[in-house]
Amino acid sequence: MSSVPRLVIAAPSSGSGKTTVATGLMAAFAARGLAVSPHKVGPDYIDPGYHALATGRVGRNLDAYLCGPELIGPLFVHGARGCELAVVEGVMGMYDGAAGEGELASTAQVAKLLRAPVVLVVDASSQSRSVAALVHGFASWDPEVRVGGVILNKVASDRHEALLREALDAAGVPVLGVLRRAPQVDTPSRHLGLVPVAERRAAAVEAVAAMGAQVSAGCDLEGLMALARSAGALSCAAWDAAEALVSSPPPPLPSPTLGFARAGGPPSSLGAAPPDPHRPERPRPQTPDGLKIAVAGGPAFTFSYAEHTELLTAAGAEVVVFDPLRDEQLPDGTRGLVIGGGFPEVYAAELSANEPLRKAVGALAESGAPVAAECAGLLYLCRELDGRPMCGVLDASARMSERLTLGYRDAVALSDSVLAVAGTRMRGHEFHRTVVEPGSGAAPAWGVRAPDRRVEGFVQQGVHASYLHTHWAAEPGVARRFVERCRTS
Repeated sequence: MSSVPRLVIAAPSSGSGKTTVATGLMAAFAARGLAVSPHKVGPDYIDPGYHALATGRVGRNLDAYLCGPELIGPLFVHGARGCELAVVEGVMGMYDGAAGEGELASTAQVAKLLRAPVVLVVDASSQSRSVAALVHGFASWDPEVRVGGVILNKVASDRHEALLREALDAAGVPVLGVLRRAPQVDTPSRHLGLVPVAERRAAAVEAVAAMGAQVSAGCDLEGLMALARSAGALSCAAWDAAEALVSSPPPPLPSPTLGFARAGGPPSSLGAAPPDPHRPERPRPQTPDGLKIAVAGGPAFTFSYAEHTELLTAAGAEVVVFDPLRDEQLPDGTRGLVIGGGFPEVYAAELSANEPLRKAVGALAESGAPVAAECAGLLYLCRELDGRPMCGVLDASARMSERLTLGYRDAVALSDSVLAVAGTRMRGHEFHRTVVEPGSGAAPAWGVRAPDRRVEGFVQQGVHASYLHTHWAAEPGVARRFVERCRTS
């Protein structure tokens, strides 16, 4: 049973100021000496970096599409353990979720799963009395969602504030904060959203401090804390990486056909796939034995979920972070490599210039050691990115594109790999403005079932490279299999 006080920060639409308010609240309460647990609804990797600056704790995602609604409570309790307050930043508009899936993965659904009151952040810059109709509509749309108050953002003047408050008095939703326009809290954006903290740390520290000061001055922190304490108790156990490894089910039996055409051929028959000799049915978590897995970090590779490292560690690995922009060699004794998402296109020249590391990554992959690469990692493993040499592990070329690829994906593993056996179904997320040609190898990583049907990614030797971001808490066997392959390769 968890009764940690908590608030969900939602908005009618993107761009209303959720990140400013949520991060500012985290910073304001942390400055008062409270242990604040930061969370973000959805797959976004960037906002949690700002949350971590505000609280001094790891920012964690709560994604009901990637992980399933049943894991939202346990993952929340895991992240909030030992804290006095939890602040959950929503995604998009409050009722917006996975396309065509109703409320799934929406802020409203997560608020209900957490039994948490909602604070609605409204951009009031172009309205006065109409704000009451807007707030009333959001508060009454779903009776299971409790909108406990509103914070008015971008209010122009005292007169404007008076008009807004007068209108909201009639709506019966208390005003818990009023924020004026404040350029000092703005954070720069580019082709995939906010610039990550790792790329502008000093400026980000100043921006987060400004957010905290603005929220402290303009919001009723006592009223917000009282609202947070009104959250209902959660009767679920905290997610635990070691327990998740033990209780995760065995891999699926190979399917005779998955209905996807592989590159250059008809649908693959997987019925004769041999049993996996490296995959114990239900192993206990391993005691660390010096097995070292290198994880790419630094400004070019900032996208990762905290639970991935926790699962690798629980499976017996020593996780060592390195920076491909600075380090010329992989950590000594590396047995496996994880390269997550980020912005290699921004740092293509620097990554290319680090030839010693590119050669080290290529040699590790050539040796058959397990390598898991997602999105940015996929680009880094290609022959080239925007004409600059990369690691050359994959016979593919990557380039920037004007087209944004964004959305949830329902996928199935098409090839046995260091992450999954063929037939494993997982949900993922794509978010990039790049193109890889060809888009898949002779052994594709995934068959994307929805929203379109296509194959993508590469499986070769110990390499699994794909655009798809996945959340391993949904399928802990991925981490267990990867560590076992590192141990036996």
